[in-house]
Amino acid sequence: MNERAIHRIDFTKPTEHQKWLTINDNVMGGMSMGRLTYDGKSSQFQGELSLVNNGGFSSIKRSIEPLPKEMNTVELMCIGDGRTYQLRLTTWKDGSPIHYKHEFSTTKGKLQKKGFNLTDFQAVFRGRLLSDDPELVADDVKQVGFLIADKQTQPFALNLNQIQFKTLPKLNQ
Repeated sequence: MNERAIHRIDFTKPTEHQKWLTINDNVMGGMSMGRLTYDGKSSQFQGELSLVNNGGFSSIKRSIEPLPKEMNTVELMCIGDGRTYQLRLTTWKDGSPIHYKHEFSTTKGKLQKKGFNLTDFQAVFRGRLLSDDPELVADDVKQVGFLIADKQTQPFALNLNQIQFKTLPKLNQ
């Protein structure tokens, strides 16, 4: 299969975690705690969710450089904790952000390579699916992020190794 790597975020670099912004549910009165740290080998999205004050989410995000329009796939390498996370891509239309999510499950302690087609991302607003937002196109993506909101109140940890944006040939055409 012919593929071409377009853009890569390398979480094994000691400075990568410094480019990420943490947004927890405390922006709405919740008490969840999460952050991105570097352990000397990779970056770890870690913390603990709280359901106090209708809380229950933690997220991280960063801006990215413009991607070519033909990019159609995102590949993630990570070691999970057995929980479900969201990979999130953000665009802007008329000055307002549009968030797109793709959920993925992890296997505790196992290095996994996850691939996501842009056409499979779903537009969301505050946890609700949107039906009439534009199709997700690579050159509109301005941010990438992760979110956990599985209503489990024990600690979470997602070890991130890399995100790679790719152009893969379209099948069946």
